[in-house]
Amino acid sequence: MSELRIYPDSGSERHQRFVDAAEIAAQLAEIGVRFERWTADKPLTPQAGQEEVIAAYRADIDRLMKDNGFRSVDVISVSPDHPDRKALRDKFLSEHVHTEFEVRFFVDGRGLFFLHIDDWVYAVLCEKGDLISVPSGVRHWFDLGEHPDVKAIRLFSEQSGWVAHYTNDDIAQRFPLLERFLAEREMGPV
Repeated sequence: MSELRIYPDSGSERHQRFVDAAEIAAQLAEIGVRFERWTADKPLTPQAGQEEVIAAYRADIDRLMKDNGFRSVDVISVSPDHPDRKALRDKFLSEHVHTEFEVRFFVDGRGLFFLHIDDWVYAVLCEKGDLISVPSGVRHWFDLGEHPDVKAIRLFSEQSGWVAHYTNDDIAQRFPLLERFLAEREMGPV
């Protein structure tokens, strides 16, 4: 189940919690972040390759590409046995910005986005069926977890693809990583 937690950027306590997709979308829309739920046009197997995955979501992909001027699309998969999983996780865990939108649609698996806006941090647990679109210039970081299992569609405006500009702020260290976030959810409201 998708979840949004809004914390003060001090990281000291949770401010608000949302689990309804419509409420998550409304809260994120207030800060200019798109959150949608998509359904595949046809069934996919876990082994589905890039072309098959893109074809299954073609109508939604085309809509976003037309509306936002995206020029390329690909699929990234990171599994628990991926040889570069630790390096990938470390690269995403530091606060950074992009000069273009960061758009991810979760075909399978899950990941935890953190958006740092003004004095607040929005922690968005994205799972299968979730799309998040983070505008350029928004400070954020992402945790795919210690044992990543994620397949995601990415859309880009620039041919260079994913390019991060790190803020050198240690804020990400004050917030729960994916495993702790999930454990807190299992324990109930904190």
